[in-house]
Amino acid sequence: MQARAGVLVVSGAGVVSGHRAHVRRLAHQRGANFSLGFRLLPPGKRRAVYAAYAACRIPDDIVDEAGAGVSSDELHRRLDDWVGELERTYAGRPGRTATRALAEVLRKYPIPKRALLGLVDGCRMDLERRRYTTFAELERYCELVAVTISDISLAIFGTLRPEAADAGRDLAMALQLTNICRDVGEDLGRDRIYLPLEELGRFGVGEADLRAGRVAGAEYAALMEFECGRARAHFSAANPLPGMIRTDARPAVRVMGGVYRRVLDRVAANPVRAFHGRVELPRWQRLTAIASGLLGRPFVAF
Repeated sequence: MQARAGVLVVSGAGVVSGHRAHVRRLAHQRGANFSLGFRLLPPGKRRAVYAAYAACRIPDDIVDEAGAGVSSDELHRRLDDWVGELERTYAGRPGRTATRALAEVLRKYPIPKRALLGLVDGCRMDLERRRYTTFAELERYCELVAVTISDISLAIFGTLRPEAADAGRDLAMALQLTNICRDVGEDLGRDRIYLPLEELGRFGVGEADLRAGRVAGAEYAALMEFECGRARAHFSAANPLPGMIRTDARPAVRVMGGVYRRVLDRVAANPVRAFHGRVELPRWQRLTAIASGLLGRPFVAF
């Protein structure tokens, strides 16, 4: 194996298949909702998305999978190490299995380094704050941890119109806000509340209510109706996105968005259940999302 001019040159099929298999396995194990769409991409774009997904998981796992005894300073150091690895990868010197896969696809797909570094900044926010007072503050967090991933994805999918960036932002916001609505109880277990405190107060829901699991009342129902409605509006605004990207990536994007929109629907239908346990789509709804994506249906129908 050798590197030159920022490009990884791999000699030996065993090395290639090893890191390709690693990132593919990671995507299917850790990104079940996304992987339904990934499988619909042509082979080259699929490999690129698997590599990008693995690279995006690493800083997220550094923060979320660390044990209780790991200090914030140590986690920042690990994130610094990852930034160094990204810099070396873009210079043609990857040192990890995941970044070897990333370096291989960088030869064809212009995945922006700034987006991967922005994602790290978003992960640092999780170390530095656990509450968001306003939606504007939360929106900045979403820009770093979700819209960056849209920028990465669009570099792989291929765009036909400059407006694709804005539509991609809407889809990224929709996916991230769906996660936030779905994971209120799970995030609370990590002492994190992503729902803006200003909005909790507006609907009469206190942090003490969340901690005590008092979410069966009208106040929490109204709050979640509002939050899920905002996410749904972003799905609606993202409807034009598939028509703005290359044809061979459209089914994948439609399926990924359709899967998440159905997750959002289940959260909105029963926010109390979502608070107490992770929402998963039954097999029939996954199949419906795939069929709808293949038929070219919008994320949100009117």
